[in-house]
Amino acid sequence: MSARKIIIDTDPGQDDAVAILLALGCPDEIDVLGITCVAGNVPLDLTTRNARMVCELAERRDIKVYAGCDRPLNRALVTAEHVHGKTGLDGPDLPEPTMPVEDMHAVDFIIETLRQEPAGSVTVVPIGPLTNIATALHKAPEIVRKVREIVLMGGAYFEVGNITPAAEFNIHVDPQAADVVFSAGAPIVVMPLDVTHKALVTRARNDAFRSIGNRVGTAVAEMTDFFERYDREKYGSEGAPLHDPCTVAYLIRPKLFSGRHINVEIETQSELTMGMTVADWWGVTDRTPNALFIGDLDADGFFDLLTERLARL
Repeated sequence: MSARKIIIDTDPGQDDAVAILLALGCPDEIDVLGITCVAGNVPLDLTTRNARMVCELAERRDIKVYAGCDRPLNRALVTAEHVHGKTGLDGPDLPEPTMPVEDMHAVDFIIETLRQEPAGSVTVVPIGPLTNIATALHKAPEIVRKVREIVLMGGAYFEVGNITPAAEFNIHVDPQAADVVFSAGAPIVVMPLDVTHKALVTRARNDAFRSIGNRVGTAVAEMTDFFERYDREKYGSEGAPLHDPCTVAYLIRPKLFSGRHINVEIETQSELTMGMTVADWWGVTDRTPNALFIGDLDADGFFDLLTERLARL
């Protein structure tokens, strides 16, 4: 089978960086057509910087990186330096990137790529706020028919919120954009906190990254060393959850994951619950299912896959 064509839409972030590295470590299965950046964990100038740093860490200067939207559709930008550090990629000491940011706007790249590629051949993998994706759908609504699948990290049901009591960060940053995406009619797979909180980087798993012995393994171990301090204190867990790599792992090994095809709506009216993913997990409404909402994973299988593929870089 040919490699699956994807666009990664991202706001790196340590866990975003690991997701990118996982995709780049699977060239036989994943063909990264481009990386589009959005403001989220840190402002846009830093997310584009970080994406290029990660590509250079993987020695993949051929990957095209595009700058996208620098703010949500109609809200002030909320960032997460308190989690990811002032650069968004604190932890490893990586050199400043030398590869360029492409001239084309990320939204235009998404639109043009979906228009040019055969229908149903490109998967969009958003692992940050959904501003770029919603803007592309608004600007060129016909592209929704060309999308094979949108596999995104965002939202929560049983785990409720991690940035407000009701909302997960990526959806909270731009709930209006999330509403556009979930209402568009494209096939959607959601990696919510309910599953990503089960992908914990324990000490043994982080030691396995470090023991890979290459630059990538060391950098990932240093990223998660930094990243986990916040979540260990917040949740009292034995490690930090690796949210975003769940999306790429699903594309490679979907049998590691399980979930339900349900209706998911986005709260956009109430400031109290703004950005809540209202997931009809129990099927108590007659609303049409619009997403495969993942609830569980084989964590050991996930980390075995991740460690094995990072070792290839």
